[in-house]
Amino acid sequence: MPEIFHIKTFINKMPFPGIMPQPYKRSRTLRRAKRKVPGGRTVMHYLKRKPKAAHCSNCNAVLKGAPRERPFKMRSMPKTKKRPERPYGGNLCSRCMRRLLIEKSRA
Repeated sequence: MPEIFHIKTFINKMPFPGIMPQPYKRSRTLRRAKRKVPGGRTVMHYLKRKPKAAHCSNCNAVLKGAPRERPFKMRSMPKTKKRPERPYGGNLCSRCMRRLLIEKSRA
């Protein structure tokens, strides 16, 4: 009997995850983050991944100044933090915006 108790305590004292994660936590849809909890243990937290960065609708370059956040966080963010304050900010990169404005002024 004491040997079985020793094995059980060894299994429980193993480094995380220590126990088998639930099936939905096994997929890579959720990202893993190691967190230190108040009890001093390090546990694995399963968090949703961030979406891809916003891209320019013209040249497909990554937009600078547009945050990469989940929708619930974007809702609470002020409008000025969501995109750059310039014409076509959040849709076109600065290079494509300049080209478009120059074309419009010529026409």
